[in-house]
Amino acid sequence: VDMCNGPIFKKLIIFAIPLILSGCLQLLFNAADIIVVGRFTGSQALAAVGSTSALINLLVNLFIGISVGANVVLGKYIGARDDENASKTVHTAIFISIVGGILMIFIGFFFSKPLLELMATPEDVIDLSSLYMRIYFVGMPFFMLYNFGAAILRSIGDTKRPLYFLLISGIINVVFNLFFVIVLHMGVAGVALATMISEGISAGLILLCLKHMDGPLHFELKNMRFHKDLALKMLEVGLPAGLQGIIFSISNVLIQSSVNSFGSVVMAGNTAASNIEGFVYTSMNAVYQTSLSFTSQNFGAKKFDRIDKILIECLGIVALVGLVLGQGAYFFGQQLLSIYTNDRHVIQYGIERLSVIAATYCLCGMMDTMVGSLRGVGYSILPMLVSLTGVCVFRVIWIFTVFKSVHTTFSLYISYPITWVITLVAHGICFMVVRKRIRRVA
Repeated sequence: VDMCNGPIFKKLIIFAIPLILSGCLQLLFNAADIIVVGRFTGSQALAAVGSTSALINLLVNLFIGISVGANVVLGKYIGARDDENASKTVHTAIFISIVGGILMIFIGFFFSKPLLELMATPEDVIDLSSLYMRIYFVGMPFFMLYNFGAAILRSIGDTKRPLYFLLISGIINVVFNLFFVIVLHMGVAGVALATMISEGISAGLILLCLKHMDGPLHFELKNMRFHKDLALKMLEVGLPAGLQGIIFSISNVLIQSSVNSFGSVVMAGNTAASNIEGFVYTSMNAVYQTSLSFTSQNFGAKKFDRIDKILIECLGIVALVGLVLGQGAYFFGQQLLSIYTNDRHVIQYGIERLSVIAATYCLCGMMDTMVGSLRGVGYSILPMLVSLTGVCVFRVIWIFTVFKSVHTTFSLYISYPITWVITLVAHGICFMVVRKRIRRVA
């Protein structure tokens, strides 16, 4: 996709749709885990797998943020037609992904159970949760390689090949899930192992793709090394994004701990509902990635007038996606939750969550899209500080005040839309200020 010339709207759609499908396929890894254990092992196993999501996100978000930094830096070099630095960026990004993945194996293996204990995970769930996490983190180098590789391909507008790779690995994941759980009766260990194998396949496919590419994105193992100056540029954008993700995850861990206080049945309902919401969020997050990629390339090409158009059209797209999918998830909540479990109490608690969070999810998508535009023009610390204050700090205060006084799931879930509105308005003000500054400097 040529991001710097011609009509914008059609290209945004062409870029975003494969990203939406890719994100949904990646979520199917976790969804397949949850559905299979919920159906064939029981509510405790369902709660065990689902209770790890916030903690896994907490541990991996720093490197996911750095992959965002790689996308922005590479996009700028490609927009400026600087092939030498673009190639060095590719090899540095792959190096960071491998080293980071190996580091995460040790962190996940040794710290999973102590962290689950800090989250007040119930005794009937914690051993299964810990087992799932330890196996899952053995595959972390594959997870990192895929995400960094996909970020590299997105920088040139290629969102289709990551989709094809995920489609292949996703089908393999489902097949192995069913085999390990139904035939071998491995429970949560089986679904974790299936996810690890499928992620290894997607990582291998994306590396082969980069190896056979021409131009600055061509990858050669012998050229893989750590270029300090380029790594620092990735960190300049990616570190604030990663830290924001980490602190977001801390607030989500606190919320998960609050959910855990209601017992394993509520945990199971929350798990199923949040997994359904994940598909809505991932679809909206694809628009955030689109906004980030298009903005960074046009900023590198010094085409500032297109940046405003990109933001406005991305906000319209993400609002529509969030409204249609979020309201749809709530409207068809009974049927969707029945895919995960037959327990009517679990379904009831899941619908309660969907009625508050899924129904208002478009606000979150608009908030993230504003962040994408700010990061695309090189401002990463500012949206991090605004998001941390508007979302994380407010939610923590809410948990220790309102939720403590009114100990219900509704009082917990309503903190989400309230924080989205506050932060969206703040990001809008920040973008207006940044836009004036960019035009003045230009």
